[in-house]
Amino acid sequence: MYSRNLLSSPIAVAGAFLLLATLWGTSFVAIEAGLAYFPPLLFAGVRYAIAGAIVLAYATVVSDRWLPRDRHEWLGIVVAGTFVIAAYHGLLYVGELYVPGAVAAVVVSLAPVLTAAFAAVLLPNERLGPFEIAGFALGLVGVVVIADPTGAGVAADGDGLLSPELIGVGLTFLSAVAFSIGAVLLRPLRTDLPIAALQGWAMLLGAGLLFVGAGVFGESPGAIVWNATSIVSLAYLTVLSGVVAFLIYFALLDAVGPTQLHLVGYVEPMVAAIGSWVLLGHLIEGEAIVGFVAILAGFAALERREIAAYVTTRYGFGS
Repeated sequence: MYSRNLLSSPIAVAGAFLLLATLWGTSFVAIEAGLAYFPPLLFAGVRYAIAGAIVLAYATVVSDRWLPRDRHEWLGIVVAGTFVIAAYHGLLYVGELYVPGAVAAVVVSLAPVLTAAFAAVLLPNERLGPFEIAGFALGLVGVVVIADPTGAGVAADGDGLLSPELIGVGLTFLSAVAFSIGAVLLRPLRTDLPIAALQGWAMLLGAGLLFVGAGVFGESPGAIVWNATSIVSLAYLTVLSGVVAFLIYFALLDAVGPTQLHLVGYVEPMVAAIGSWVLLGHLIEGEAIVGFVAILAGFAALERREIAAYVTTRYGFGS
C-alpha cells in the first residue's frame, strides 16, 4: 500500500524526513498557541475527531480492508487509542499549559528511549544490557536537567510547592511514558489490518476518550474562543501535522524502517525551538539544550547496533 516507489531516492527520503520533522516539530508550537483559546482536552479531542474521520475515510479508499476482523485487532485499536492518542496527547496538551512547546518537544524526544526500556520489561525477547541501561539513564538525566528540580523547579518562597515548570515537565514526561507503553503493547498485536485503518480507528477512539476526560474535568465548549489564531492552530494540527504528517510517516516507515524513523524525534525539538522563537518570541533555555543532548546520547547508546548496521549497509562503511 505504501510503496517504496513513493520514496525511491535518497533525496526523496531526506525531503520527506525533513518535512515530517517540520510538521511534527511545529505542532508543539501550534498547540502552545492554540491553548490560549481552547481547553486542553477538548482541543486535543476536536483535533483527533476530525483527523480520525479523514484518515479512516482515506483508508477505505486505498486499503484492501478498513474494518477490524476480530477481538485481537480491536484490542490493538483500544491500545493505540488509549495510550498513543488519548493519554499521550491529553497529558501533552495539559503539560504545555505550563511549559513552552519547545521544551515539551525535548522531553517527548525521550519516547524512543522509554520504548526500548519498556520493551525489555514487557516483551520476552527484549532485554537491556549495560549499554542499554546507560542509554536509559542518560535519557532520564536529560529530563531531570530540563526539570531542574533543585532550582527553578522549587517555589521561590521555599515552601516546597512544585513550580509550573516542574509540573509541565512532569506531565510531558508522563505523556512520553504513555506513548512508549502503547507502542510496546502494540507490537504483539499487529496484524495485517492496514496501518491507516488502525490509526483512523485509534484517533476516533482516542478523541472519544479525550472528550470524556474533558467532561470529567469540567471543560466546556463554551470556553472555546473562535478567532483567526485558534482556527489556524486547529486546522494546522488537524490537517497538516495530523493527516498529512501521518501519511508521510506511513510512507517513511515502509521506506526506512522504525529505527531510522525514530531519528525524526530528534529533529522535532530543533524545529520547535526555531518555530517558538520566530512565531512566539520564546527562546529555549540552556537546561533544555543540555537535556536534549543527554537524551540524544541515550538514544544513540540504545540503538547503536541498528544505527551502525544501517550506516554500514547504506554507505558501505566497515565493509
